[in-house]
Amino acid sequence: MRATEVLTDGFGRVRDDVRALLSGDTRAGVGPEQGVTHEQLVFRIDDSSNSIGWLLWHLTRVEDDHVADAAGEEQVWTSAGWAERFALPFADTATGYGQSARETGEVQPSAELLSGYFEAVHERTLAFVQGLSDDDLDRVVDESWDPPVTLGVRLLSVIGDCLQHSGQAAYVLGVAQRAAASA
Repeated sequence: MRATEVLTDGFGRVRDDVRALLSGDTRAGVGPEQGVTHEQLVFRIDDSSNSIGWLLWHLTRVEDDHVADAAGEEQVWTSAGWAERFALPFADTATGYGQSARETGEVQPSAELLSGYFEAVHERTLAFVQGLSDDDLDRVVDESWDPPVTLGVRLLSVIGDCLQHSGQAAYVLGVAQRAAASA
């Protein structure tokens, strides 16, 4: 198996998690006859926590930002009009890092909007990764770290970050479902 096949599989696992959360796959704890509701997408465990909608938006923004940078391309967020569709009250460069609790609460997209943006980013990511050679993965993409970060390490980091956030979103969904059931 080539390294790019491993990366493709990793990004595919992120896609599977995001689709499960948004479409109603039972692996995410949602019945197969329904998708995640808007109330569940914006549910926050408390006023300082992140919602499912923010977590999925953030993981997609990070993937878009990091892969676009590595590919030397404009982000899908701006090149395909997603920033305008989301109409968020912060800069188009925002990816969620360092946002306040108030700012995270302002991310309240629909499942369809999140899904569309995620799928567009995922397709661009796969096209980029599948065009790489194993030698490409040794290219240094960030010299501000010691040791410098290679493309392979950066892509693995993105996968790890996205999987953590999708797991967090699945947890929040479970809490939201329990809260609704006990109300």
